[in-house]
Amino acid sequence: MPHTTTPLPSKTSIQLEDVESAAKPQRIKPTDYTDNNLNQDENKRLKDVEISVPVVYGTMAFYLGKKANELQSHKWTVYVRGPTNEDLGVVIKQVVFQLHPSFDNPIRVVESPPFELSECGWGEFEICISILFHDDVCDKHVDLFHLLKLYPDAESGPQSTKKPVVVETYNEIVFPDPSENFLARVLNHPAVYVPRLPAGFNLPAPVPSPNMNVKGKDDTKNHPLNHWFINFSEADELLKLASARQQKFWQQ
Repeated sequence: MPHTTTPLPSKTSIQLEDVESAAKPQRIKPTDYTDNNLNQDENKRLKDVEISVPVVYGTMAFYLGKKANELQSHKWTVYVRGPTNEDLGVVIKQVVFQLHPSFDNPIRVVESPPFELSECGWGEFEICISILFHDDVCDKHVDLFHLLKLYPDAESGPQSTKKPVVVETYNEIVFPDPSENFLARVLNHPAVYVPRLPAGFNLPAPVPSPNMNVKGKDDTKNHPLNHWFINFSEADELLKLASARQQKFWQQ
């Protein structure tokens, strides 16, 4: 998994609070929605339209058992994924994970799916997850904050090497007034919900983002941790209903 050391991007960020119920996901909307890097044609916006991208972020920690020591008791993974593990590379350019300063190179950049990193350690701490988007999507980034949990709750029983501790949050990132190029590129992508287009409406031919990594097109469905991921299908269905309501904007 690629990662490098880099300062966090100096862009406006949005802090998000965790959502307890998957049935009522938090909606994140980037604020300053200007794209100065695109030419006028590429920057043509579709008014009264929203594109929604559901995301799940969280951590999964495995106890090392007999291999554990004072400094390394657990192996854990932090990640950003689609609710049913869809490839988010069509929207996300890169994800920056900011770990505890005690780690070597505590700021890690992942530039292609799966957007995740794994480490070993003994302590729990808050991880800052910064999501950056392709140029025709949004020129701002979103910050999420997640507490790494290594130890199970008392009612879950003793920790085991066979069952990980999984903590995940489901949210939706909402892009109002998307560019035509962005909409054309994600129109039939399973990771993105877009409104139904009226009959006869023509979009330009989709143009791949110049920053889109070829590796980002890989299928991420067969993830080795897939068995332990939380099922957010109910929240996903709610988002489909919300997307269907967008049809009214096209019918006016």
